[in-house]
Amino acid sequence: MVIFFPLPRVALVMTISNPHFRCCRVPSMSQDWGSPATTAFDSLTAALRSNIIPNQEYLLQGSVLDSAVEILLHRLRGLCDNVDSGPETFHDHEMCFSIRGNQNTPLLLRVRRALDFPDMPYQLRYIGQPEIGVGDKARPTIVRSSIDVACSSTVVEFLTEMGCRMDFEYISRGYMFRKGRMKILVSKIFKMSQGKPPDSGVEPISQSYLVELSILAPGGQDVIGEDMKAFAEQLKPLVQLEKIDYKRLPMTMAP
Repeated sequence: MVIFFPLPRVALVMTISNPHFRCCRVPSMSQDWGSPATTAFDSLTAALRSNIIPNQEYLLQGSVLDSAVEILLHRLRGLCDNVDSGPETFHDHEMCFSIRGNQNTPLLLRVRRALDFPDMPYQLRYIGQPEIGVGDKARPTIVRSSIDVACSSTVVEFLTEMGCRMDFEYISRGYMFRKGRMKILVSKIFKMSQGKPPDSGVEPISQSYLVELSILAPGGQDVIGEDMKAFAEQLKPLVQLEKIDYKRLPMTMAP
């Protein structure tokens, strides 16, 4: 049994194109006598119509060499909000799953757990394909759907039973900064050794750090991209944050 931890007054529903699973309506746990019954699905529908759910990720990515990462961290400490306390550190194990339904494009799901805080809930994340359409080339950032939900440790078994396949897994360790609602991650990515626990037997996949600048927001707020672009300019020439076109990358390099 997989347990999802609900957030107050927020309902998240993930629809997966698998004919063996159906989305059910769950009656509200608290309702006034004489008032019509509401469901989590109704609450989600109302929230979507009001465009208040932050389900769009605006993203820029780049990399910095190991030899220059300390200079970049020093600059981020001066630019970001958490100046006094310093950046947050993280040490995570991430597993990337996919499942193919009736469509050619697979559904991508990621499970992340904190190795430095083992009692924290696992994080299940849905990542959509980057939006491609009229005006997309003029956007300064990648725009894609993204939904995160906390869950129990049995989520891996749950996804496997659903027919999901784990494509790859890795360890990420680094620093997180905040600037308003912008999040900046500076991560070192490690390859895991077969048959060894996640916290041992790892080796870096490159001599550089991955740098990601992102914002989660409701759809239609493309002006956010301009703010991100302006912030990225302040990090040059240490790191060049760009809108990466994954379709131009070799299949072995695409996330």
